Amino acid sequence: QVQLVESGGGLAQAGGSLRLLCVASGSIGSFSIMGWYRQTPGKQRELVATITSAGRTNYAESAKGRFTISRDGTKSTVSLQMNSLKLEDTAVYYCSLKRVNAFGSNDYWGQGAQVTVSS
Repeated sequence: QVQLVESGGGLAQAGGSLRLLCVASGSIGSFSIMGWYRQTPGKQRELVATITSAGRTNYAESAKGRFTISRDGTKSTVSLQMNSLKLEDTAVYYCSLKRVNAFGSNDYWGQGAQVTVSS
C-alpha cells in the first residue's frame, strides 16, 4: 500500500508562484510514475505533469514553460513549482503515483491541495 501526503498550495496572485510537495510512503516499487493532476468543479481531472523514477517528464500544454516537476533522489518525493500563475490555474491539485511492475500497475492518489489564483 502507498500513502501520498500533499502540502503547499494556497492562495497566490496572478503572476505569482506556488509550490506543491507530495511525499509518498509505503512500497512504491523500483519503477513508478509520480505526478500532479488538477480538477475544477464540474470538470474531469486533468494532467498537469508527471515524472518517472528515471526522471522523464511530461507536461500538459498549459503547464509548459511555467511549471516544473521534480523528484528527489529517494524517488519518494515529488514537487511542482508553479510560476506565472493564471486565474485558470485555480483548482484542486492531486498528487498521483502509478506503481509499475511485471504484473501490472496500481494507481494511488493524495487527498488534494487547493490552489487559488486571484487577480
